[in-house]
Amino acid sequence: MITLPPGPILALDTSGAACGVALWHDGQVLARRDATMTHGHAEALAPLTRDALAAAATAVADLGAVAVTVGPGSFTGLRVGLAFARGLGLAAGRPVLGVPGPVVLAHMARAAAPAGDLDDDAESIVVVLDARRAEVFVQPFAPDLTARGPVLSLRPDAVTERLPATGRVCLTGDGVALLPGGVIDETRLRVDDTAASPPDPAVLAALVAADPGAALAPRPLYGRAPDAVPAPANPRAPAP
Repeated sequence: MITLPPGPILALDTSGAACGVALWHDGQVLARRDATMTHGHAEALAPLTRDALAAAATAVADLGAVAVTVGPGSFTGLRVGLAFARGLGLAAGRPVLGVPGPVVLAHMARAAAPAGDLDDDAESIVVVLDARRAEVFVQPFAPDLTARGPVLSLRPDAVTERLPATGRVCLTGDGVALLPGGVIDETRLRVDDTAASPPDPAVLAALVAADPGAALAPRPLYGRAPDAVPAPANPRAPAP
């Protein structure tokens, strides 16, 4: 069993079209700062973190841990958040813990389910994220919120093949809007009210606090190979 050092958890999300920071302790959000953006995370993250810490009168040395979403998402955004989180953890001498964005979003969807309208415990959740390049990242979760397989990068019209065959299903994530018409079968599918929301850093912090042993190392989960690849060897280049 892993026990975190005492102190607030600083949680960061830069995996998508937002930059979010939350300072969380004992079930309460002490301070948070959020900004919607598709670019510029590197410039925004440090000031947002500074402002959140100042609002809670907390120093980096006071932290108990740093939590960060590890992806999938924007390649650049992920690298910014992970590098910043590791730097803070090193400076404070505190653990840095990672959680995949789909896990955070699945818990957000479960928390936002209409009270009394559905038997939440019997509803699967499928997270669909905009992966760009006319693709989406997809990860299904069982009703107990355990992942049913890894994150996959698919064409939007292939998502139906990955939906649970039976039972009620909640779709969430900013990629739901990219699904073709006819996918949303309202007899057993519904779209979460917070589907377009980015991973909430406060939920991320709560997950890490509840089960730090389930957290991942702060390394990127890209979901697919990067666009950039090494140049092929030049057969005419001189031998080293």
